[in-house]
Amino acid sequence: MASPRSRQAARLRDRRRRAQRRARRLVVLSVLGVLGLVTLLFTAFGSSGSSNVAAPIAIETVSSADAAAVRPRPQVLASIGNLRVQLPVAAGALTAIGFHGSGDGSLSLQPVGRQANEGLLARLWRRIAGNGRQSPRWYQLEGGPAGTNVLDVGTAPGTDVYAPVKGSVIAVSDLVIGGKRVGSRIDLRPSEAPSVMVSVENVRPDPAIVVGTPVLAATSKLGTAVDIASVEKQALAAHAPEGGNNVSIAVYPSPGSLP
Repeated sequence: MASPRSRQAARLRDRRRRAQRRARRLVVLSVLGVLGLVTLLFTAFGSSGSSNVAAPIAIETVSSADAAAVRPRPQVLASIGNLRVQLPVAAGALTAIGFHGSGDGSLSLQPVGRQANEGLLARLWRRIAGNGRQSPRWYQLEGGPAGTNVLDVGTAPGTDVYAPVKGSVIAVSDLVIGGKRVGSRIDLRPSEAPSVMVSVENVRPDPAIVVGTPVLAATSKLGTAVDIASVEKQALAAHAPEGGNNVSIAVYPSPGSLP
């Protein structure tokens, strides 16, 4: 018959064995957790070393030679209230999309898609949560005020530019940089939001575009893109070829409208 001392020793040995088994399970679970986190990080950020140039939006398939003269299919790039700003050039002619701030009274836009150069924590959270649209990709541009007041749609000079909203032309004015006229600014009054004005810059207007001309989004040609990068450094150049040449779009309160 076992003595009380031997029974106590047996109980102590059993407790030690159970404690060792729990410790081994914790170690295994910790190792698996670390491996899972490393895998997630590689999945989320494994492509961070790739080129910064955004791939064209996969809306339509056209050859590069014809892309500049193809009418775009509907694709919303940004919104403000019930107004949606659409892609003004053919997808095959798009080089990159960027947003930057401005202190000229333009209104803040809500980008559609995901920010391609967002911070690591934001990218990790997006990967874990699995929410939000993944395309189109856009860049927060540096070198100026922070914000999303101005939409820069990268494209080569000579590309056909179409109206980003449905409405009518209310003004066509020269765009002058350093005393040199470089294309024009075309102001549109959108049908969806007549209390604002949509301005499209860096465009050589089509002869048919005059004050009062009705336009349809992604259907009515406004003109062709100019070589704005030859006279002024473009922030989009960090993410796009052609010196970052682009069509610039901003939304302003209409003159005389209530704030």
